[in-house]
Amino acid sequence: MRTTLVGSYPVPDWLRVAPSREALIDATAVVLALQQRSGIELLTDGELSRFDINHPETNGMIEYFVRPLGGVRASLTRSDVARFAAQPHLGFRARPAAVVTGPLHEGTLDLVAAYRSARTLASGPLKFTVTSPYMLARTLLDEHYGDLRSLALAIADVLAVQVRDIDADVLQVDEANVPGRAEDAELAAEAINRVLDAATGTPSVHLCFGNYGGQRVQIGRMRELYPFFAALRADHVVLEAARHDTEDLKILAELNHLRFGVGVIDVKDTQIESADEVATRIERAASWLGDAERIDYVHPDCGFWMLARSIADGKIAALVKGRDRYLGR
Repeated sequence: MRTTLVGSYPVPDWLRVAPSREALIDATAVVLALQQRSGIELLTDGELSRFDINHPETNGMIEYFVRPLGGVRASLTRSDVARFAAQPHLGFRARPAAVVTGPLHEGTLDLVAAYRSARTLASGPLKFTVTSPYMLARTLLDEHYGDLRSLALAIADVLAVQVRDIDADVLQVDEANVPGRAEDAELAAEAINRVLDAATGTPSVHLCFGNYGGQRVQIGRMRELYPFFAALRADHVVLEAARHDTEDLKILAELNHLRFGVGVIDVKDTQIESADEVATRIERAASWLGDAERIDYVHPDCGFWMLARSIADGKIAALVKGRDRYLGR
């Protein structure tokens, strides 16, 4: 039962104020060192390379991936916004991330360089995260492919080409959109599987219900997403379980092909958990899954990018202490 983070870490102030290549390298080194000092066993780069000074209110989960692509227009007209807003199933977002104008190709997107930069700084096992092609597709205004499946699979193929050159210990695909649209479960899994199949390391999927401004964005339950989990070709799934009703995990215990990462730190609460609180959450999740041996990782519910660094650091320390308390160390 190893400790890890979901992906993001709060952007350090000096990187926000004076972004540069040198500052990014320094910030990533600090984030990796902090995790190692705290006892985190599977490291992440904090996703700091995705920080965009022009979009400081996001952690780059969407724009970082789609705007560099070939076949995409990032500048939006008023009519683009109106056409996107007119699509009823896209009510979760007011503006498209970009407009698809032709066949997609990787353009200037370079996930491999971002990974290799972090790899040179990390002295332990490293996770690399990629946003789900299904989630990315739902944020775009499509003027070329004509249907969501074709667009999602085209994005998946672009991502898969890059993922094949990323030898991270764990490759994690992040999906925070299908929980609000369970009818697309099989499509989302089909697109995600194309990326997972390209992974040279352990393939995993992070599923959560959104975290924007400390709020859940999607509404749904694990039971409704059973077909999604059943179709995944992942080694393990990384689940939101500290705040969400984790009794839903009982239905997932039936999925014998999957192992689990369990969220035991609430990222939507600024109160730092005690070791006993974390240990209790692990025990509760283990009872619902039926076997603690199926829990490969414990982690926060989602990324830390919305929190102050002092709170994130306290929660990281609590995660390790709580896991150790549960194991009797």
